[in-house]
Amino acid sequence: MSFDYRGKSDAKNNAAVHSWHGGSWIRCLARFSWECRLLGLCSVFCATLLPSLLTEAIAQPAEMSPLQLETKIALGDVRGRIDHMAVDLKRQRLFVAELGNDSVGVVDLANRKLLQTITGLKEPQGVGYEPSTDTLYVANAGDGSVRLFEGNEYKPNGQIELGSDADNVRVDPAANRILIAHGSGALAVIDPTTRSKVGDIPVKAHPEGFQIDHDIGQVFVNVPDAHGIAVVDRASQRQTGKWPIPDHDANFPMALDPVRRQVLVIFRAPAELGVFSMTGGKLIATAESCGDADDLFVDMKRGRVYVSCGAGFLDVFEAKGTTYRRIARIPTVSGARTSLLVPELDRLLVAVRTNAAEPAAIWMFRPIP
Repeated sequence: MSFDYRGKSDAKNNAAVHSWHGGSWIRCLARFSWECRLLGLCSVFCATLLPSLLTEAIAQPAEMSPLQLETKIALGDVRGRIDHMAVDLKRQRLFVAELGNDSVGVVDLANRKLLQTITGLKEPQGVGYEPSTDTLYVANAGDGSVRLFEGNEYKPNGQIELGSDADNVRVDPAANRILIAHGSGALAVIDPTTRSKVGDIPVKAHPEGFQIDHDIGQVFVNVPDAHGIAVVDRASQRQTGKWPIPDHDANFPMALDPVRRQVLVIFRAPAELGVFSMTGGKLIATAESCGDADDLFVDMKRGRVYVSCGAGFLDVFEAKGTTYRRIARIPTVSGARTSLLVPELDRLLVAVRTNAAEPAAIWMFRPIP
């Protein structure tokens, strides 16, 4: 597929204010301004030249940003919180869990428009598309159900009851299974062929973000209420380990770096990126991040990490060995904390809820270079 540059002007308006090299220029100039005032140096520099330098440092050209805003795809009359997303690559369709609207939006990415809206749901949190059976799975927090829809016109095609708080959905093609977080502490195991639940993997509390390492057959699970990360064996369907996380709380989003053999987690209290060794769970790096994050992704092509935050920012980190350095903080909208990196399309998609300035939309970013 091809992408045009219709959103280039939006990029200049919405991504102009970002930190360059982690905001070092801005912090340096701001500190100098403070020291001028402290010392009473009311010179021409402090009064006139310095403000213009600050403005120039803040308003960096959008082309310098590692993420270029290409376009915004309106989601229609969608109110309230938006949660996680999934993609059907063959049809180039994006599924958006519109939790506060009790709906799922279906977006045509190739033509950059809303295709249809699936209604009548109960606080959908997680979505997953399973290609071998051409089925969309929607996990509902409101009634604990997982609703199934056929993958073209999205007609209802079954329902699985999980009890309560059905949440994140992960498709595991290697094992021909679907894992869904739910309840007070379990991952439901779904057989996509029979469209039925075939097991539960218990963990110590409600599972939040989790990821599957297909090479070693392990599942890493954020369990914030149990103050740790659970390690689950996929074959035996049981927890085999726990990594404690002292001095950190609210570990919600997670991503894996299979090359560096690392598990990446964002904590909300304090707001930090935590990087763990996949073998043994040793915490090997931390870095300050934006607040209220709910998704993060590893861009393997560029050695970067993208974090979407409800505080109204995207943080971009550069990975070098075991160190992570923030290279940009890009403004979005307050509450825009969920996102999806689609490596096959080389795009980062951010879900932006309705706000005073504009309606709900998917903001499509192109990584640079």
